[in-house]
Amino acid sequence: MSYRILLACLLLLAAGTVQAEPRGSELYAQHCSSCHGDAGMGGVGVPIALPSFLGGVTDDYLFKTIQLGRPGRVMPAFHQLSADEIHAIVAHIRELGGVPEPGLPEVAVDGDPLRGQALYAQHCAQCHGANGEGGRGTGVTFSRPRDLPIIAPALNNSGFQQAASDAMIRHTLIHGRAGTPMISFIEAGLSEQDIDDIITHLRGLTPEPPIEDSEAAIMVVDSPYDLDSTVENLRQAVISKNFRIIREQTLEDGLRPEGQDSKKEVILYFCNFNFLNEALTIDPRVGLFLPCRITAVEDADGGVQLMAINPLRLSDLFNNRELDAACEEMHTIYRDLLEEATL
Repeated sequence: MSYRILLACLLLLAAGTVQAEPRGSELYAQHCSSCHGDAGMGGVGVPIALPSFLGGVTDDYLFKTIQLGRPGRVMPAFHQLSADEIHAIVAHIRELGGVPEPGLPEVAVDGDPLRGQALYAQHCAQCHGANGEGGRGTGVTFSRPRDLPIIAPALNNSGFQQAASDAMIRHTLIHGRAGTPMISFIEAGLSEQDIDDIITHLRGLTPEPPIEDSEAAIMVVDSPYDLDSTVENLRQAVISKNFRIIREQTLEDGLRPEGQDSKKEVILYFCNFNFLNEALTIDPRVGLFLPCRITAVEDADGGVQLMAINPLRLSDLFNNRELDAACEEMHTIYRDLLEEATL
């Protein structure tokens, strides 16, 4: 092999290596920006580019938070990302805030958990919950005002407990988080031993159990009636449940030229505005599935089925345990409507 060919091969290999490196900005845009914002200043998710935040957390904390998520607390676990990809995202988050990783010293916290429990109840529980379950809600305008940048995180969450070191929690309690409701508890009058007692109590909190396995994605019921009768039965069932019919359309409406869409698949949209507002308050992302809809489908043999999304999947899909009660209620409503329309 000549020198020129060998040099060309080396250059190609080098170019391939550079191209293969994960790009944090692209990965962030793909996986993070929809919740945390393009500039990392929050939305549904917390503002992660705040200097007071980045100045108090290590890269290891950010890495584990992305890798493990917060089970049941909106932030998913990104198991599909490689370690290199997560490191690239962490580096990009640092660039967004322009704050380097702080040198937090290793701290061996030795506190009194009973004393810490009393201090926690007095100073922390109002925001973080009696058992560290965190504040309720997510997202601006529905569950929190625009001037409140963050919902208090769940301290008993297994993801937080694994990601946050004692040193990081200690730094946060001592310095607070400028730009958020989290204050400096040293300035509030607590001693460093008080803070160590609180940390020791936090480490003993009982974490939330993991979310159960997913249900089927779609609810399907066979109808003994023809398509028109089934749709009419469904209309009456929806009205009897105090829902308002929003519109009725074919599945292919807008996808084919007018008049050429199949009349064998019909979607009925309906809504109860009180329920809609309550669900959006818990998690605005459920707007993707609202208003409610059920689809009636006639197959080639004349058989008819009613189909709806399974609301029990939403808590899993959005990683939000707060949705459980609303999803149970919506599942019951869908089940009753499907049964009533096909009796």
